[in-house]
Amino acid sequence: MTSIDTWSPWLAVIITGGPGLLGLASILYSLYLSRRHLDAMKDALKNSRYIYLWGSSLGKRGLIWSLLEIATITGMVIWPKAYIQMGDVNSADLENFPPHLKRFLIIDITMKIVAFSWMAAVAVLLKFR
Repeated sequence: MTSIDTWSPWLAVIITGGPGLLGLASILYSLYLSRRHLDAMKDALKNSRYIYLWGSSLGKRGLIWSLLEIATITGMVIWPKAYIQMGDVNSADLENFPPHLKRFLIIDITMKIVAFSWMAAVAVLLKFR
């Protein structure tokens, strides 16, 4: 395996800095979703227990809470089985969830998974250099 020290400096910066930039883009995208599309998501999940309990305060508790709320809603929509078993989400709401909002949430989780995987690969590369 070739050492990262022998790579072109620009390639090394792109490979090692890419996950951080993608992670930052993912955070900004989550904030965009919380500011722009959270009301539509709340309307689409109006029969769910999570929205019933937290709906009035969703989007009003600050930056970190907004990110957590979008992450929770993303989990409910993308991997609903556990949330249905806990009773946090109504399965009828998930069937009627708007496809364009689901696409936004899939993009969000995909960016997070790719950034984490890329960061793990970079860590392995740097460990064995």
